[in-house]
Amino acid sequence: MKKIIILLILLGVNTSYSQELNLPVFTQYLADNSFIISPTFAGIGDNLRIRANGLTQWVGIKDAPNNQSLYADLRVLDRSGVGISLYNDKNGNTRQTGAKISFAHHLILDYYTKQYLSFGISFNINNFKLDINNFNSGNGSNYASDPSITNNRSVSNNNFDTGVLYRNKGFYLNLNIANILNKETDMFMANEPALLRNYQVYTGYIFKAPYNDRVELEPSIYYQQFASDGRSSTDLNFKYRQFNRFEDYFWVGVSYRFLNDQFLNPLVLGPMAGFKKSNFYFGYSYQASLNQLGAYNSGTHVVTIGLDFLQGISNCPCTQSPVHY
Repeated sequence: MKKIIILLILLGVNTSYSQELNLPVFTQYLADNSFIISPTFAGIGDNLRIRANGLTQWVGIKDAPNNQSLYADLRVLDRSGVGISLYNDKNGNTRQTGAKISFAHHLILDYYTKQYLSFGISFNINNFKLDINNFNSGNGSNYASDPSITNNRSVSNNNFDTGVLYRNKGFYLNLNIANILNKETDMFMANEPALLRNYQVYTGYIFKAPYNDRVELEPSIYYQQFASDGRSSTDLNFKYRQFNRFEDYFWVGVSYRFLNDQFLNPLVLGPMAGFKKSNFYFGYSYQASLNQLGAYNSGTHVVTIGLDFLQGISNCPCTQSPVHY
């Protein structure tokens, strides 16, 4: 039990530091909302697309991390897109809130072979706060507030994300760098990270099932690496999506995440499912912890609810929704 308590403390500290490095990405991006990963996806589609995500991590553990976020993007003119995201992330006694404002521009490399190149940039506004209300100190069973801590501590910073996206029919490859600039550190935390850079690669292929033109199969890979300490992880994903003649669809999938130096020791594994009916979207994913922490929680749950508005097909194929069948 002592080892488990130490493990929980280390995980909490590690997640607290990584929280400001990058917002937690589990499977939200697989709920047909790649804009979560990179600004390059802003404006690809025929609608104003809105997605709201609710994430609860490690259910069953007190003060476990939870996150709420709202994403919206739409096309402007024929070749560009804009987007905004708002988020609130709480992890024990730390909280991060903020927003991203994104712009993307899409180019046609070759009209006949459907090759497109997109560039995107986001301006980020972040506020990172330590809540001291639960800090205690003392000896034995007599606990009292630490007199040396007199107020909540917070720091705000601005940063940028940038990315490039290449598409060739059903193939896509996105390279993204989050938090390009180093952060100005604050003296209230001795180990506060200044290097927030995060590298991400997202690639996959969408193809029709040979037995049904209305069925899409999509294997994908998501890789992320933190520049501060070299940590990296990989998601292996697979989705099955089936359309009807009205362009409504349902989908199911599975995701497998592991640290890149521990391929045979997965962090999480879980199923996903969702549907789109007219302008309404719903998605749900579950991830079971497969490390030692898994014995003390019932997993991570992610719910996505979305709406699509203002449908209008672009004159430029580089921003149009793919033809499914």
